[in-house]
Amino acid sequence: MSRSFAVFDIDGTLIRWQLYHAVAHKLGKAGLFAPGDFEAINHARMEWKNRRTNEGFHAYEELLVERFKATLPHINPKTYDRVIREVYEEYKDQIFTYTRDLVAKLKEEGYLLFAISGSPQEVIELLAAHHGFDAAIGGEFVRKGNVFTGEAKTPIFDKKAALEMLVQKFGATYQESYAVGDSASDAAMLEAVTHPIAFSPDQSLYNIAKAKGWAIVVERKNVVYEL
Repeated sequence: MSRSFAVFDIDGTLIRWQLYHAVAHKLGKAGLFAPGDFEAINHARMEWKNRRTNEGFHAYEELLVERFKATLPHINPKTYDRVIREVYEEYKDQIFTYTRDLVAKLKEEGYLLFAISGSPQEVIELLAAHHGFDAAIGGEFVRKGNVFTGEAKTPIFDKKAALEMLVQKFGATYQESYAVGDSASDAAMLEAVTHPIAFSPDQSLYNIAKAKGWAIVVERKNVVYEL
């Protein structure tokens, strides 16, 4: 008999920060970026934190991803794996109470639990296992021997396709299924399920959720608001 599922974005939805960013910042602090790159990333981050423009976060994120991908082929995979483990240990329980409790509730009810994220596969797998997920798809940075090739694969641009792969693999059903995400990249995934939840959404996802009548939930400090 097919089981219903619940699929969760991870960064900003289950975890209170961005794991991709956390990995990049640890590598930067270790002096592994090209000269000037880490300083440029930190400058963009402060531009976002100071809210100088509405697109500050996206500009910061785009720069971080660009410089991170350029740096990775020059990093020893053993160093990378050590940083992955450090990020996992630091952030594994820094989670939102709403999504933590929803994960526990749906698992108890027999739902399959899936995680789909653009953050590195290695840390997403660790995190998903820690919180009792059945499967996880993250970003893959291709290795050949003892080096990174510079090639990257990510589900971020088509999370619906990534979700369909998991549904097929597990023989799951979309009936009474859940999806929880916080950004516009999650919209197609949310639209595919019975119970879509926009959790602390960015402006784009908020507009989509409001137009479609989806549940909108915001967690701020120790209060959860259902809009």
